[in-house]
Amino acid sequence: MPTFQDTVALPTIPDIRRIDTSDLNWALAEGWKDFQEKRGDLLFIGLLYPMICLIAVVMTFNDPLLPLFFPLVAGLSIAGPAVASGFYELARRREEGRDSSWWHFLDPLNGRSRTPLAMLTAGLAVLFVGWLIVAYAIYGATFGVDAPLDIAAFLARVFTTEAGWMMIVVGNLVGAAFAIATLVFTWVSFPMVVDKPVDAGVAVRTSIAAVSKNPREAFGWGLRVAGLLLLGLIPAAIGLAVVLPWLGYSTWHLYTRVVVR
Repeated sequence: MPTFQDTVALPTIPDIRRIDTSDLNWALAEGWKDFQEKRGDLLFIGLLYPMICLIAVVMTFNDPLLPLFFPLVAGLSIAGPAVASGFYELARRREEGRDSSWWHFLDPLNGRSRTPLAMLTAGLAVLFVGWLIVAYAIYGATFGVDAPLDIAAFLARVFTTEAGWMMIVVGNLVGAAFAIATLVFTWVSFPMVVDKPVDAGVAVRTSIAAVSKNPREAFGWGLRVAGLLLLGLIPAAIGLAVVLPWLGYSTWHLYTRVVVR
């Protein structure tokens, strides 16, 4: 007779490999090869993300939303794994020697991956909104919600007052915690649901297991991603048209090294 524990047993996650720094560098190199192969077809798709970033920045560059300017710019990277799902599909198809034309970018939204992708994206949305709420709370605790919001005065208070530096320090520490949570949640989960018929729960558990088995490498990958995204923001986020596809392809290749398929 099955026990209660048997009836609630969670689906088994795939085996996880141990990797090292050379695997991170290999994934970035392979991702760059993919980008060079497909850049003519997909440059316009890569431009969509910086356009979204710029629209979001313009929306916050007014008095009521000004305190959310920096948190919004920093937090937009949380959406990266979801936006890059199409690049995972193209890298997978290219790896298998199949047609990887640009119209396959949307395939994950039309097939078996649609539901788990939607659930994972909803999880990212919760993290993003949570980050904005916490960031605004930090602003209120340091400056007060009724502080003047003139742009020049705001920047002066941020960089020349004790409260401003307190907000920067606390905000960066909390932001780092959200970044780590995003990394643990997404390191292999998004490419996994594109690759396999698995539900979002299995994908997230696999991602957590992958980070647990490779904590130093996961942290190193996070630093690489953060550095490239920072470079991509210069100038005016146009560089993200290159960085986002590159990281998307690279994340796929890293997934194939970490997870036994």
